[in-house]
Amino acid sequence: MTARIDHAVSSGTFSLDGQTFDVDNNIWVIGDDTECVVIDAPHDVDDIMALVGERTVKAILCTHAHDDHVRVAPELRQRVNGGSGAPIMLHPAEKPVWELTHTDELWDLDLADGFELTIGGTTLRVLHTPGHAPGAVCFYAPGLGCVFTGDTLFNGGPGATGRSFSDADLIVESIRAKLFGLPDDTVVHTGHGDDTTIAAEKATIGLG
Repeated sequence: MTARIDHAVSSGTFSLDGQTFDVDNNIWVIGDDTECVVIDAPHDVDDIMALVGERTVKAILCTHAHDDHVRVAPELRQRVNGGSGAPIMLHPAEKPVWELTHTDELWDLDLADGFELTIGGTTLRVLHTPGHAPGAVCFYAPGLGCVFTGDTLFNGGPGATGRSFSDADLIVESIRAKLFGLPDDTVVHTGHGDDTTIAAEKATIGLG
């Protein structure tokens, strides 16, 4: 059975540095008819569960720990698999960011650069891409010809770096080192907004 990508958009807020904004977040679920993983857990568990359906959730994979990406992760962990749960996975460098939202609950397993997870016959490879946040990661699925970039790379260039825990020079270095070596036709599935490709973003950043 071939893995597929299910997608929806969930609306809510993003808060950091004393400011709050309305945002729409992409929800990505990758798997087959029996099992899947969820990338990020934004505003509403029901929105995510509508994509999951009756499938077994193997993991909740977090691209980073801003509240609009992990706010409902602990609740989702409790809801999936008939209440038996699934591990939340996050890069450990995100601990200070995670604690801005969740002070009394932790994630379950650490992500690391190069870590691979197989779901529905396809492999997801972790690419550590700090800059937007210190533990930001992307998930590359070579068999599906795509990469899930969270807030590291958007249609139109790098993610925002004007807030706490971010670094403008580092995000560009991460994109060039970890993402621009992927095939040009790799589809970029972002944390917010429309898809793009590696080739298009090379041109946007001036490397095309």
